[in-house]
Amino acid sequence: MATATLPRKRKRNSPPQIFGPEFNGILMTPEEFDRAEFADGWVYELINGVLIVSPIPLKQESDPNEELGYLLRLYQETNPKGKSLDFTLGEQYVKTSANRRRADRLIWAGLGRLPEEDEKPTVIVEFVSKRKRDRDRDYEAKREEYQAIKVQEYWIIDRFERTLTAHILDNGKYRKKIVSETQVYRTKLLPGFQLPLARLLKLADRWPDKPQEDQP
Repeated sequence: MATATLPRKRKRNSPPQIFGPEFNGILMTPEEFDRAEFADGWVYELINGVLIVSPIPLKQESDPNEELGYLLRLYQETNPKGKSLDFTLGEQYVKTSANRRRADRLIWAGLGRLPEEDEKPTVIVEFVSKRKRDRDRDYEAKREEYQAIKVQEYWIIDRFERTLTAHILDNGKYRKKIVSETQVYRTKLLPGFQLPLARLLKLADRWPDKPQEDQP
């Protein structure tokens, strides 16, 4: 990908620079990314010093993600141990050492309070896209970065493989657990919470794949 540097500094009193899809591929520092203003309707990430602009998530990903948020909040409100869940939000940034990743869902648990600004999440969830580069990113690149910041659990929900892969921090080391479509996922971080994978996959299945997803 060709890259370009940031535009020259604005003159005093000029309107603020708003970054949109036309800035895909420019060089940025983490500090510049954190200060930047972005146009709505796109997803922005900083990867290895390069601004990456992507389309918003597909319905096949956002629909089950909304359902996951609903199940988490239902657990919080109705389960006797639901207070273990402090907060959850979809489509949020995760700060790693050098990158700014846009995660599908963040979960904070066990704090006993709302998370502070930029506080590391307890669980990060990603819904896999079809393109190979996206799959490699979720299964490898993001996993390595999230483990580097010691996230307690990283869930990869894959509608193509029909699995949930959880990377769980256990006694200072990560272990992998794969949950099949017919199984229910449980985590000690949220006592009493049950995630029926088939329920999320059913929502993803009701939306047809768009042709552009087949592009490499």
